[in-house]
Order: sequence, then structure tokens, then C-alpha cells
Amino acid sequence: MTMRKDKPVPTACGKEPKTPATPDPERNASLAKTVLRPSLQAAATIMRWKPIVGDVELLPLMEELAGQAQLAIDGNLKRAEAMLIAQAHTLDVIFNNLARRTASAEFLPQFEAYMRLGLKAQSQCRTTLETLATIKHPAAVTFVRQANVAHGPQQVNNGTSPVAEDSRARESQSQPNKLLEQQHEQWLDREKAPSSINSNSQMETLGEINRPKNT
Repeated sequence: MTMRKDKPVPTACGKEPKTPATPDPERNASLAKTVLRPSLQAAATIMRWKPIVGDVELLPLMEELAGQAQLAIDGNLKRAEAMLIAQAHTLDVIFNNLARRTASAEFLPQFEAYMRLGLKAQSQCRTTLETLATIKHPAAVTFVRQANVAHGPQQVNNGTSPVAEDSRARESQSQPNKLLEQQHEQWLDREKAPSSINSNSQMETLGEINRPKNT
């Protein structure tokens, strides 16, 4: 006696239900890494803006962008310099075109719009040329070392803290007293009783004559 196999239950459309595919972590990780590649993102954007020279496929364009990126990583910035000078010329053309439109504008809103956009193009042109100059002639970095020459021990404080400022203020307040003590070679004693003065007999200290025994 043979066992009958159960047939899958058909769906409403008459098709058999598909079993969900098991996720592949390695494939998903590789796909995510590919999608996030800068060359792929740039190639997709360039194709979206319709290159002027025919129809370019995605893969060759991505490979060319990856090669240009590797040249920049290795230190070859000739393509970047050519790109910057070309962009500067393009921005200069945009500025001059808008400046001429500003001169022929008849209404104030058009005049302001052309002038504002033209000055923005001029500012971007100047920034592009400054970036190119920085790449061609990078600024020199100077390292300055502090030399402390003194006879004997020396302490150098490059920074001050609130605690140091407070202690310095207290030290400055007590400085006059220390100077006075060094000048007279004795400590100030405010509790010491004053001695009698011989120049005025009425102000002298009273003696023990005619004093009562029981005070």
C-alpha cells in the first residue's frame, strides 16, 4: 500500500505559495558595502544628469571613478587641479552672464535676483581659486619650542587656574606687610602695649603711689 503525498494548498490566484528565502548575512553585507561605495553613488548621479557624450553604462563609469579616487589617495592631484581650474572658469562665465543680465534688467526684482546670483557665483569662483592655490602651495607649518634659560631652579606656568589666581591675590594683599617687616627687621605685633612717652609728663604711666590696696 502506497502512501499518498499531500499536495500544497493553492492560493486564491491558483498559484502555490512561495517559501520565504533564508537571509544570507554575507550577501547582505557585501551588497551594503557595494551600495555605499562613493564611486557607485557618483556614477549613479552622473548618469541621472545625462552626460553629454552618449549613453555611459554604470559599471565602466564606476570603475573610472574608482581609478581617479585611487590616484588622489596616492597623492596625484593633477585631475583635482584641472577640475578646480575648469570649475573656476565656469563660475566666472556664470558671473559675467548674470552681470550682463543685471545691466539690462528693467524691474527691481529681476535686478536684485540677477545681482544676488551673480555675486554668489563670483564668491564661489574666488573660493575655488583659493582652494587650488592651497593645493599648489600648502601653508608651511612652524613648530615653536619654548626655551627656558635660568640660573638655578625655575618654574614655568603656561596656564593659570582659578585656584592659582586666588592664591596669587592673597599673596599680593599680604605683600605690604612682608615688606614692612623686612624693612624694620621685626614682626608686627598689634597686641603689644604702647610704652610711655617722656616728652609729656601728663601722659606718662601712673605709678603705684597713693593706690588703694583693695582695688
